[in-house]
Amino acid sequence: DLKEEYKIFEEAARERIIRLLKGQESNGGGTTKRGDKLSEDMLSGLALVDLLEIQPSDEAIAERLTQIQTFLKEKSFEIDEKFAEKKRKLSTGDELTTGVLKVVKVYLAVKRRIQPGDKMAGRHGNKGVVSNILPVEDMPHDANGVPVDIVLNPLGVPSRMNVGQILETHLGMAAKGLGEQIDKMLKQQREIAELRAFLDKIYNKVGGEQEDLDSLTDDEILVLAGNLRAGVPLATPVFDGAEEGQIKELLELAELPRSGQTVLYD
Repeated sequence: DLKEEYKIFEEAARERIIRLLKGQESNGGGTTKRGDKLSEDMLSGLALVDLLEIQPSDEAIAERLTQIQTFLKEKSFEIDEKFAEKKRKLSTGDELTTGVLKVVKVYLAVKRRIQPGDKMAGRHGNKGVVSNILPVEDMPHDANGVPVDIVLNPLGVPSRMNVGQILETHLGMAAKGLGEQIDKMLKQQREIAELRAFLDKIYNKVGGEQEDLDSLTDDEILVLAGNLRAGVPLATPVFDGAEEGQIKELLELAELPRSGQTVLYD
């Protein structure tokens, strides 16, 4: 691993040196002669050692090459030190008291139940302290009697400008709603063509990666729909997540309000 790490530094240094020397005139050194015009093709064929020996006519570039050489020496020394430290740890034995042959240390990772005062954080820079934990029966619920999982303090969102957590929640709400729509269609024994058309809207009309649903047989469509009853799995890449318009379309497809808002009952 340490060799691979040093190789990365070497490759980066090599590319930097080639960029610096390209188009310059050589004062000799390495495999070049005085007055040689340094081209990229010629430099690409040289090893890093030969590149570092070239003396360009431009003094500023020569100074940069010296800095790169110094940097590589420092990194090589650091990596050698790391290796020596790891080797020392492996070869040095633990000092044991008289009569003790071996010491075994066991670390246990214990799951704790969340309790008031615990700090929690999400993936959008959203953090907060748990203020209260209620039985599921006491949580606010929607018109169908489904309780919410968590209630956030709204003051924690505008000041931090992390609207991503709200969009992510709406996306999850749409995913669950789509699963409920598929479940309803299966229970009502709708036509396969209707089910196929609905799945096509989810996968290919809203956006994201296109899926070839036409290649699936009717039986495979039924199996796919059965797997989606609990909700449609959705994934969004970091820094390039689902757009607001796409989330609204998915909510509409799930027969939910486009705003993502819903009336809750205390």
